[in-house]
Amino acid sequence: MIEAVVLVLFPMLVAFAGASDLLTMKIGNRVSILLIIGIIVLAVVNGMPVNEWCMHGLGLVVVFVPCFAFFAAGWMGGGDVKFLSSIGLWFGFGPNLIDFLFLVALLGCILTLSLIVIRGSLVVLPAPLRGQDWALRLHDVKSGIPYGIAISAAALIVYPRSDWFSMIAG
Repeated sequence: MIEAVVLVLFPMLVAFAGASDLLTMKIGNRVSILLIIGIIVLAVVNGMPVNEWCMHGLGLVVVFVPCFAFFAAGWMGGGDVKFLSSIGLWFGFGPNLIDFLFLVALLGCILTLSLIVIRGSLVVLPAPLRGQDWALRLHDVKSGIPYGIAISAAALIVYPRSDWFSMIAG
């Protein structure tokens, strides 16, 4: 049972959030709430020691505090802040969190630069995408950047190296 939760819950919710941000430019609160509930249940069932609870909580705080400041400055969306913070809770304070944040920055930069190039060029949307709101939004220079895509990709890259994955590997 624990193996199924570890192998399915986190990747499914993270992938859903990335797709949701791509298609709607929103990451619903329910994704972050389910990630938080999922890790709490997993930690309780697994008998996580108090010091590990603290390290995972610290992972959330270390991500949330600067991201909230970025949100207050208008540089980040609230959904991105909650989503990043809930993933920080899963990874905890340690090397996986650092790898995750580095990849978010790198992939976010690549995503942003790609959209700037696409939006600033004469690239024409293929006919099947011309009527799709999400594709038009990605092409619109006034639209934001769906960073949830970069956040999700980074999380899915780092997750197989996480303590949760190691726990089920034996």
